[in-house]
Amino acid sequence: MPVSSAVHSPAVRDPRTGRARRLLGAALACAALTVSACASHPDDSASIVRATTKIAGAGVVGVERDTTQACSLPTAPDPAEGATRTVRHSAGESQVPADPQRIVVLGASALDAACAVGLWERVVGATTVAGPTPQPGYLGYGVRDVPGVGVAADPDPALIAQLNPDLIIGETPAGRADYAALSAIAPTVLIGAEQNWEKQFSAFAGALGRHGAGAAALDAYHTGAAATGATINARFTQASLVRFTASGSEFLGSETFAAQILADTGATRPPAQRDTSAPIDESDPVAAEGDLIMVMFAGPDGRDHGESVMGSEQWEKLGAVGDNRTFVVDDALWHTTGLTAARAVLTDIENTLNAYVME
Repeated sequence: MPVSSAVHSPAVRDPRTGRARRLLGAALACAALTVSACASHPDDSASIVRATTKIAGAGVVGVERDTTQACSLPTAPDPAEGATRTVRHSAGESQVPADPQRIVVLGASALDAACAVGLWERVVGATTVAGPTPQPGYLGYGVRDVPGVGVAADPDPALIAQLNPDLIIGETPAGRADYAALSAIAPTVLIGAEQNWEKQFSAFAGALGRHGAGAAALDAYHTGAAATGATINARFTQASLVRFTASGSEFLGSETFAAQILADTGATRPPAQRDTSAPIDESDPVAAEGDLIMVMFAGPDGRDHGESVMGSEQWEKLGAVGDNRTFVVDDALWHTTGLTAARAVLTDIENTLNAYVME
């Protein structure tokens, strides 16, 4: 197996500048060996990042992501006094099955929740996403064969009805599938916009009759996030989050999903990014600076625009860029919400927070 094109080593904060610098000797020595040879030395094996390509000089993260265990094993339903339960939600109140068997999900976050509590095999239909696969790649291959019911912005009630669901869950959709149309097909639970992804996940888990399993999964996530942060000394790193769209760029503030996952590890943010998201002045992108920069592209047009900015003289003057500490992460993963996504983001953080991209 060839050694990856991205290697990381412990980050040490320079007392003179306050910025992180890397100890490169061990990592460079390890880069000359095979992965298996490095694995015999704990410090060296931790220095392998399996990012095998670059974009505009930035290392691409998650190219070899293992999704075989992305979705959890089936979990038991919450105790119930009868065949149904009452669920209150943003669109009203619904009598839903205590243990649903045929579920239609509207939105990636709802599908993520079904995956996280082990009910993805009961999903008989789901809205689809733009891109090379009908469902987010981080959820694994199993969910890709779920029949589509239209895009998230406009689910098709006729397609949903054909699937004979006993429960419909999702974010509040637009278009033809309003609550009246959906609830005429099956008991429906719609979750309104929620900036706190954990509350949103808990609401979906409750609708699925898995409030207890969802709470246990969140506890396990927090334990894992704390352990990851301690292992990589996350509290010493200021991580920048930058997202490029077709026409501009912004840094992601503390209200965003990605920022919340970073915070759970103990990682900090550059001072300019500690409030809400805001545009970046691409002629002077100092607001993008950090000990490292995590870059997201909003689709192919976002990538085209991002590459043009990342090739500019102004961008290349950033310290993290000069230190080869810029990483491209999956926008469909880092710019979403959900517990399954949070677990995958933790893996990306563990592999990159103390990393640099080799020339």
